[in-house]
Amino acid sequence: MTKHIIEVENLVKHFGRIKAVDGITFHVNKGEIFAFLGPNGAGKSTTIKMLTTILRPDSGRILIDRVNAVADPNSVRRKFGIVFQDPSLDDELTAYENLYFHGMLYDLPSDVLKDRIKELLGMVELWERRNDFVKNFSGGMKRRLEIARGLIHHPQILFLDEPTIGLDPQTRAHIWDYIKKLNRNEGLSVFFTTHYMDEAEKTADYIIVIDHGKIVGEGTKKEILKKTGKKSLDDAFIKMTGHQIREEEASPIDMMRLRRRMRR
Repeated sequence: MTKHIIEVENLVKHFGRIKAVDGITFHVNKGEIFAFLGPNGAGKSTTIKMLTTILRPDSGRILIDRVNAVADPNSVRRKFGIVFQDPSLDDELTAYENLYFHGMLYDLPSDVLKDRIKELLGMVELWERRNDFVKNFSGGMKRRLEIARGLIHHPQILFLDEPTIGLDPQTRAHIWDYIKKLNRNEGLSVFFTTHYMDEAEKTADYIIVIDHGKIVGEGTKKEILKKTGKKSLDDAFIKMTGHQIREEEASPIDMMRLRRRMRR
């Protein structure tokens, strides 16, 4: 039996004349915390959108737990949860309602769903705020709720696209404590992007660096530092990708598109 939860082979995606993802190949092991790093516009979010069936690749192969993501996207969507870079909660609903309606998309029985919501809101320390409207939550509380929502259906993989962007150091540390506990206790595979190199240094079992749609470096933290001759991942990252300031990638496709596809 394969130990890979994600297998990507020669993945390509164009936007007009721009090749956002340029023939990348990699795999993620089951139970691994996997960091996918790169400057703005490097192709990180585009890759995540293809892995999570939001975008269709122009060519290449994606297997999620041995299921072809292009040929059978509905089956693949039940295998992962995702926290997008941009907020995707419904601010006019309560924390409980956000999780309940998301769980309904996965056809979870009502009694099972209620127990799961209580478990997850307790885990992210929001059970006491379950009946409060999300519009009154802080940024950190919303992120914690989004993580809980991504786990509602017991996924095998959690995709995190810049999960702690804009949060204070204390909240960032708290969120990563939740994620590492899930990885350790439940064997959850985690695929994340971040611009905070300390997060990758402290949490990632394996790291890939992408730039201009191509993989420019990969390995464990120790292997990358050895290859680049640097003492920190920040310095190694800059050596691999250069000093030039980059523009952002195209506007993220939000949760609504995935929700519409899941209803089909």
